[in-house]
This record gives sequence, C-alpha cells and structure tokens, in this order.
Amino acid sequence: MMQVVIATSNPGKYRELARGLEPLGWKLLPLTNFGIELLEETGTTFEDNALMKAATVAQKTRLPALADDSGLVVDALGGEPGIYSARYGGRTNDRDRNVYLLERLRGVPPERRSARFVTVLALAYPDGYLESYRGEVEGVILEAPRGTGGFGYDPLFYLPELGKTFAEMTPEEKARHSHRARALEQLLAAWKHGPPAREM
Repeated sequence: MMQVVIATSNPGKYRELARGLEPLGWKLLPLTNFGIELLEETGTTFEDNALMKAATVAQKTRLPALADDSGLVVDALGGEPGIYSARYGGRTNDRDRNVYLLERLRGVPPERRSARFVTVLALAYPDGYLESYRGEVEGVILEAPRGTGGFGYDPLFYLPELGKTFAEMTPEEKARHSHRARALEQLLAAWKHGPPAREM
C-alpha cells in the first residue's frame, strides 16, 4: 500500500481528494501529521503552484505527496481571480471573497459571466519525479449565491446543464462533475494498472 501525504491545509479539498482516491487504496496522510507549513504560492500558473507544494512536502516527509492548486477563472475579469482565488482582493474568508467577486462583476450581464474552475493535481516523489493532471469545468457566475454545500466560490458557480451551483449539489454529484473530479479521473486512468511508466 502506497503512503501519500495530501499537501493541503483545506479540509474541503482533503475530503474531496480522499473520496476520489479511494479506488487506488492508498494510505492517505494529512499534512497536519507532519507539522509542515506550505510555502507561499509564488508560481504564475496552477501547474507551478501545485508542483511546488507537492515537491516541497515530498522532500520534507520523504514520502510521495499530492498537492492541488485550484481556482476560478472569470472571462469578464480577464481571468481573475485565477491563481489568486484563495486570497482574492485580500479577503480572508469564503463569504468575503464571494462578495468581492460579485462587486467586481456588478453590471456584467448574464451572457458575459462565463467562467471555469481549474484544478491541477501534482504528485511528487522524494527522488524529484513529478506527475501532473489537469481538470476544468465550464460554468457561469450567478448574481447571488445559491446553496449551502461545498466551499470557496461554489455558491456562485452555476452549471447550466445541471441547473445547479456546486453548492446545491450533493457530495456525490460534485464528485462526478467538478474540476477536481476531472483531474482525479485523469490520475485514476494513469494509475489503472499501477504506477504509470516514468517519462525520461
């Protein structure tokens, strides 16, 4: 059984990753077991940040580490908040970040409120080898929050084909339709027959 450190301090992300990784039978270890603080995210892309977090934790724990960098990309805002989603506008909690996003989009009509959630999963090994998997899902930013589930921008992110925000979905629905679910699908496919062959 492979032991993997989940390199996140976000309990919502940890739950979603743990659920998605169940088919692999890995023994998942929370970051809190090791007393490690994640580095400040200084990368310019989701890939940069995910790989940096995973590599740092793998080096410090001498165990494989899986990190996730996710964010919301809003077309009318030129891609904001993007890699700054977790600290958008200097706001320190989900509710305030949602309010700030709505302020930034005030007056933008529904047809111009297209957006996508992006997740990059990075799996790093103590020897420095890295794997990465990307998932995206397209949606629309509503003018007011709906639903009480999920976390982050979930109450504002609406999927027209389902007629629901992420915050209105059950955990099972979100596990099928989210950006994180799509990145996990790629990882599971790569690991279907055991560890994927390493690229030289």
